[in-house]
Order: sequence, then structure tokens, then C-alpha cells
Amino acid sequence: MAAQALHQQWLCFSSNPIPTTKRPWLPARTTTLNLFQIHKKHISLIPCSSSSSTSQSPEANTETAESCVNLGLQLFSKGRVKDALVQFETALNLDPNPIEAQAALYNKACCHAYRGEGRKAADCLRTCLREYDLKFGTILNDPDLASFRALPEYKELQEEARIGGEDIGYSFRRDLKLISEVQAPFRGVRRFFYVAFSAAAGISTFFTVPRLFRALAGGDGPPDLLETAGNVAINVGGFIVLVALFFWENKKEEEQLAQITRDESLSRLPLRLSTNRVVELVQLRDTVRPVILAGKKETVNASMQQASRFRTDLLLRGVLLVPVIWGEVRAPQIEKKGFGTSSKAATALPSIGEDFEKRTQSITTKSKLKAEIRFKAEIVSPEEWQSWIRDQQKSEGVTPGEDVYIILRLDGRVRRSGKGMPDWQQILQELPPVEALLSKLER
Repeated sequence: MAAQALHQQWLCFSSNPIPTTKRPWLPARTTTLNLFQIHKKHISLIPCSSSSSTSQSPEANTETAESCVNLGLQLFSKGRVKDALVQFETALNLDPNPIEAQAALYNKACCHAYRGEGRKAADCLRTCLREYDLKFGTILNDPDLASFRALPEYKELQEEARIGGEDIGYSFRRDLKLISEVQAPFRGVRRFFYVAFSAAAGISTFFTVPRLFRALAGGDGPPDLLETAGNVAINVGGFIVLVALFFWENKKEEEQLAQITRDESLSRLPLRLSTNRVVELVQLRDTVRPVILAGKKETVNASMQQASRFRTDLLLRGVLLVPVIWGEVRAPQIEKKGFGTSSKAATALPSIGEDFEKRTQSITTKSKLKAEIRFKAEIVSPEEWQSWIRDQQKSEGVTPGEDVYIILRLDGRVRRSGKGMPDWQQILQELPPVEALLSKLER
């Protein structure tokens, strides 16, 4: 997630005050997932104490949209969500500029999400997407919206963003299509030929049908009936087949976009390692193959006991067990310090699109993660995990709520899934060791 903020600092001296200057409140951080660019607007105003502060003009204490947003962030960090919500609403009524309006709306949505008001949160985020060019990746990555991402309103918003439209913008769909083109680079070429050949078949049919009527009518010098009928049949049949292939390609693209959306949601699901460190699945890419076991408590525990007999061999293959118990709900133990990633959360590893220097710097982070990863990890947000698994079950034609297992690849995508619990001996035969050549090709 990319966090950007504006911090206005007042420089005061014993003489007359000088004009204000703006500098970043927090150093800019960039965390990209595939091709998503994330922007989150926070504004902060911190005055410097000075001996001349008592002589400031009354305008210095005038309530502005910026000051209301800052006060709202401070109130939220203290757990006063209701009061923070009032400040964000006040900021929207004080003729804010686009940056201030986006910050007020977005943080207002976070307050609604904290209070469990999914519909209001979705409305605020929809306005940000439509009018203030908010990147959907911000919503996808923000830990303050974790509870919102488990609600039906989030699924509606995500589906609207995937389809795109005037009411929500096209930025998220555009990013998805870029990823889709990387995974299926020749789809556009195929569709071009389908359109071109369909047009050729249609034009040929336009000229051939009158000849068929002349052949049927008879008279002087009519065209050969069988030959003309054959040409018409070929043109019409080719046109129908090519149009069907074109729509089939479109359907496959929509299915792929939906799968990419689920993969992106999956990559941001949080886990707690054995060292009590909280990470997201994206941070474990190229390191482990998570195996998600979702089901009733008795079934999942029995499967994990069976897996423990093959612990050494499974660890060589990078297997990390992730148990998900249906219906399990735990109160989130989150230390609120404002909007954004907790100071205890690990920084996500650089991914596609970042420069070589940042990738080099990630080696230390990755080596530390390897040392902390054990055989089992604990999910942090059960509602969000269960919501994702149910969506995956629907896409695979499985009744939501059944016992299932999902094996992920080293690159974070779904390798395969199935009903019930996995056969661990079969998994040992299927998965190569992490250091093997086949595993390197999987990264």
C-alpha cells in the first residue's frame, strides 16, 4: 500500500511569522502488487510551539477542512470513532480541495467500517473511486478495512470495480486487464482475427445470397445451384463459428479477470507466524506453498495430525498449513494508531514493477521470514478468510461451507483444490522440493 500524506509545519520566530511550507508528514512508502498503484491521503498539521504563539492572528485558529481531517485522525487513533466521524463530515462541508475531500471521504469510510456500517462505507468509497481517482488497491490493502472486506457490500463494490463504469471508474478494470494480457498475451490477436474473418464472411455472404436467389429462380444463365448453396453455407457457418469464438474469448477473459481479482484478495489475507509476527500472504511468495484447510474443527484437526507425520518431507517442499475453522470468529486484537499499516506489520516484499535496488534490499527481509516460518500459521481475520474461501467455492461449483483444501503455488496463485481434506502422501509425490528446478520454474 502506498501511504502519502501532507504535513504542514508552521515555522515561528520572535519576529513576524514567515509563509508556511509543506513537507511530507510521513516518508513515502511504496508497496505494489502486480500493477496496482495505491494512494492513501492523510493530512496532518502540527504547529510548533513558540514564544510568539500567543500573538497569532484569529485566522490561525479558523476551522478548515485540513484541520478537521487532522483532528479526526487524532480522535480515531484514540478510539473516539464517533467524534472522528463528525470531524470528517465537517471537513466535507468546508469546501475542501480534491485531496482534502478524498482524505475526508476515505477516512470516513474507515470509520463506518469500524462501526460495522458496510453500506455507508461502500457509498463513501464509491464516491472516492468515481470522483477522486482513488485506486481500488488502496481498499484491497488497507488493514483498517479488513472488517469491511468481509461484508457483502465489499463484494458488490469489488464486482462493480471489476466491470467498470461511469459510476465507479475504469482504473481497477484497466489494471486487471493489464495483468490478464500478461497471462494471456495472444488473446487480443485472436480476437482481431475473429473480427476480421467474421467481417470477410459477412461481406461474402452479402454478395453470395443474391446469387443463390438467382440460381433458385432459374432462367437464362443462372449460377450453379449446388456451388452457390455451398458457398453460402460455408460463409454463414464460418460467420457463426467466428462470432461464437469471439464471445467465448470475451467470456474467458471475464472469468480470468474474476480469478485475478480473487488472487489479489487472497494475497492480502493476513497470517500470524509462530513468532507472533503478522504478515500477508504476498510476503510469503517464492518462500512457501500454503495449504489452506477449511472445514469443521474436528476434520481440520484430524488432517493436521496426519500431516504432522510427514512434517519433515512437507517442510522440504515448503508446505505451510493454514487451518480455517468454519464459523470461528475472534475479536480482532489490533493496536489502533491511525489509518494505515500497523507499525508492527511487516513491509511487503517488492513485486512486479519495482526497481532492482528495492528487490536487492528485500533479500534481508525474505531471509528473516524464512527463519520465522514454521509448519503452521494462524489466520488473523477469520471472517475475511472465510469470505474468500466461500467465493472460491462458488467459482469452482462447490457448495459454500463444505470441507475443502486449497493448495497454493510458490507465486501465490491457486495450484489446485478439492473437497474434503488432502491426501498427504499424494501431495508429497506431487510437489517438488523448494530448491528443485521445477520449483524455480513455479516462481
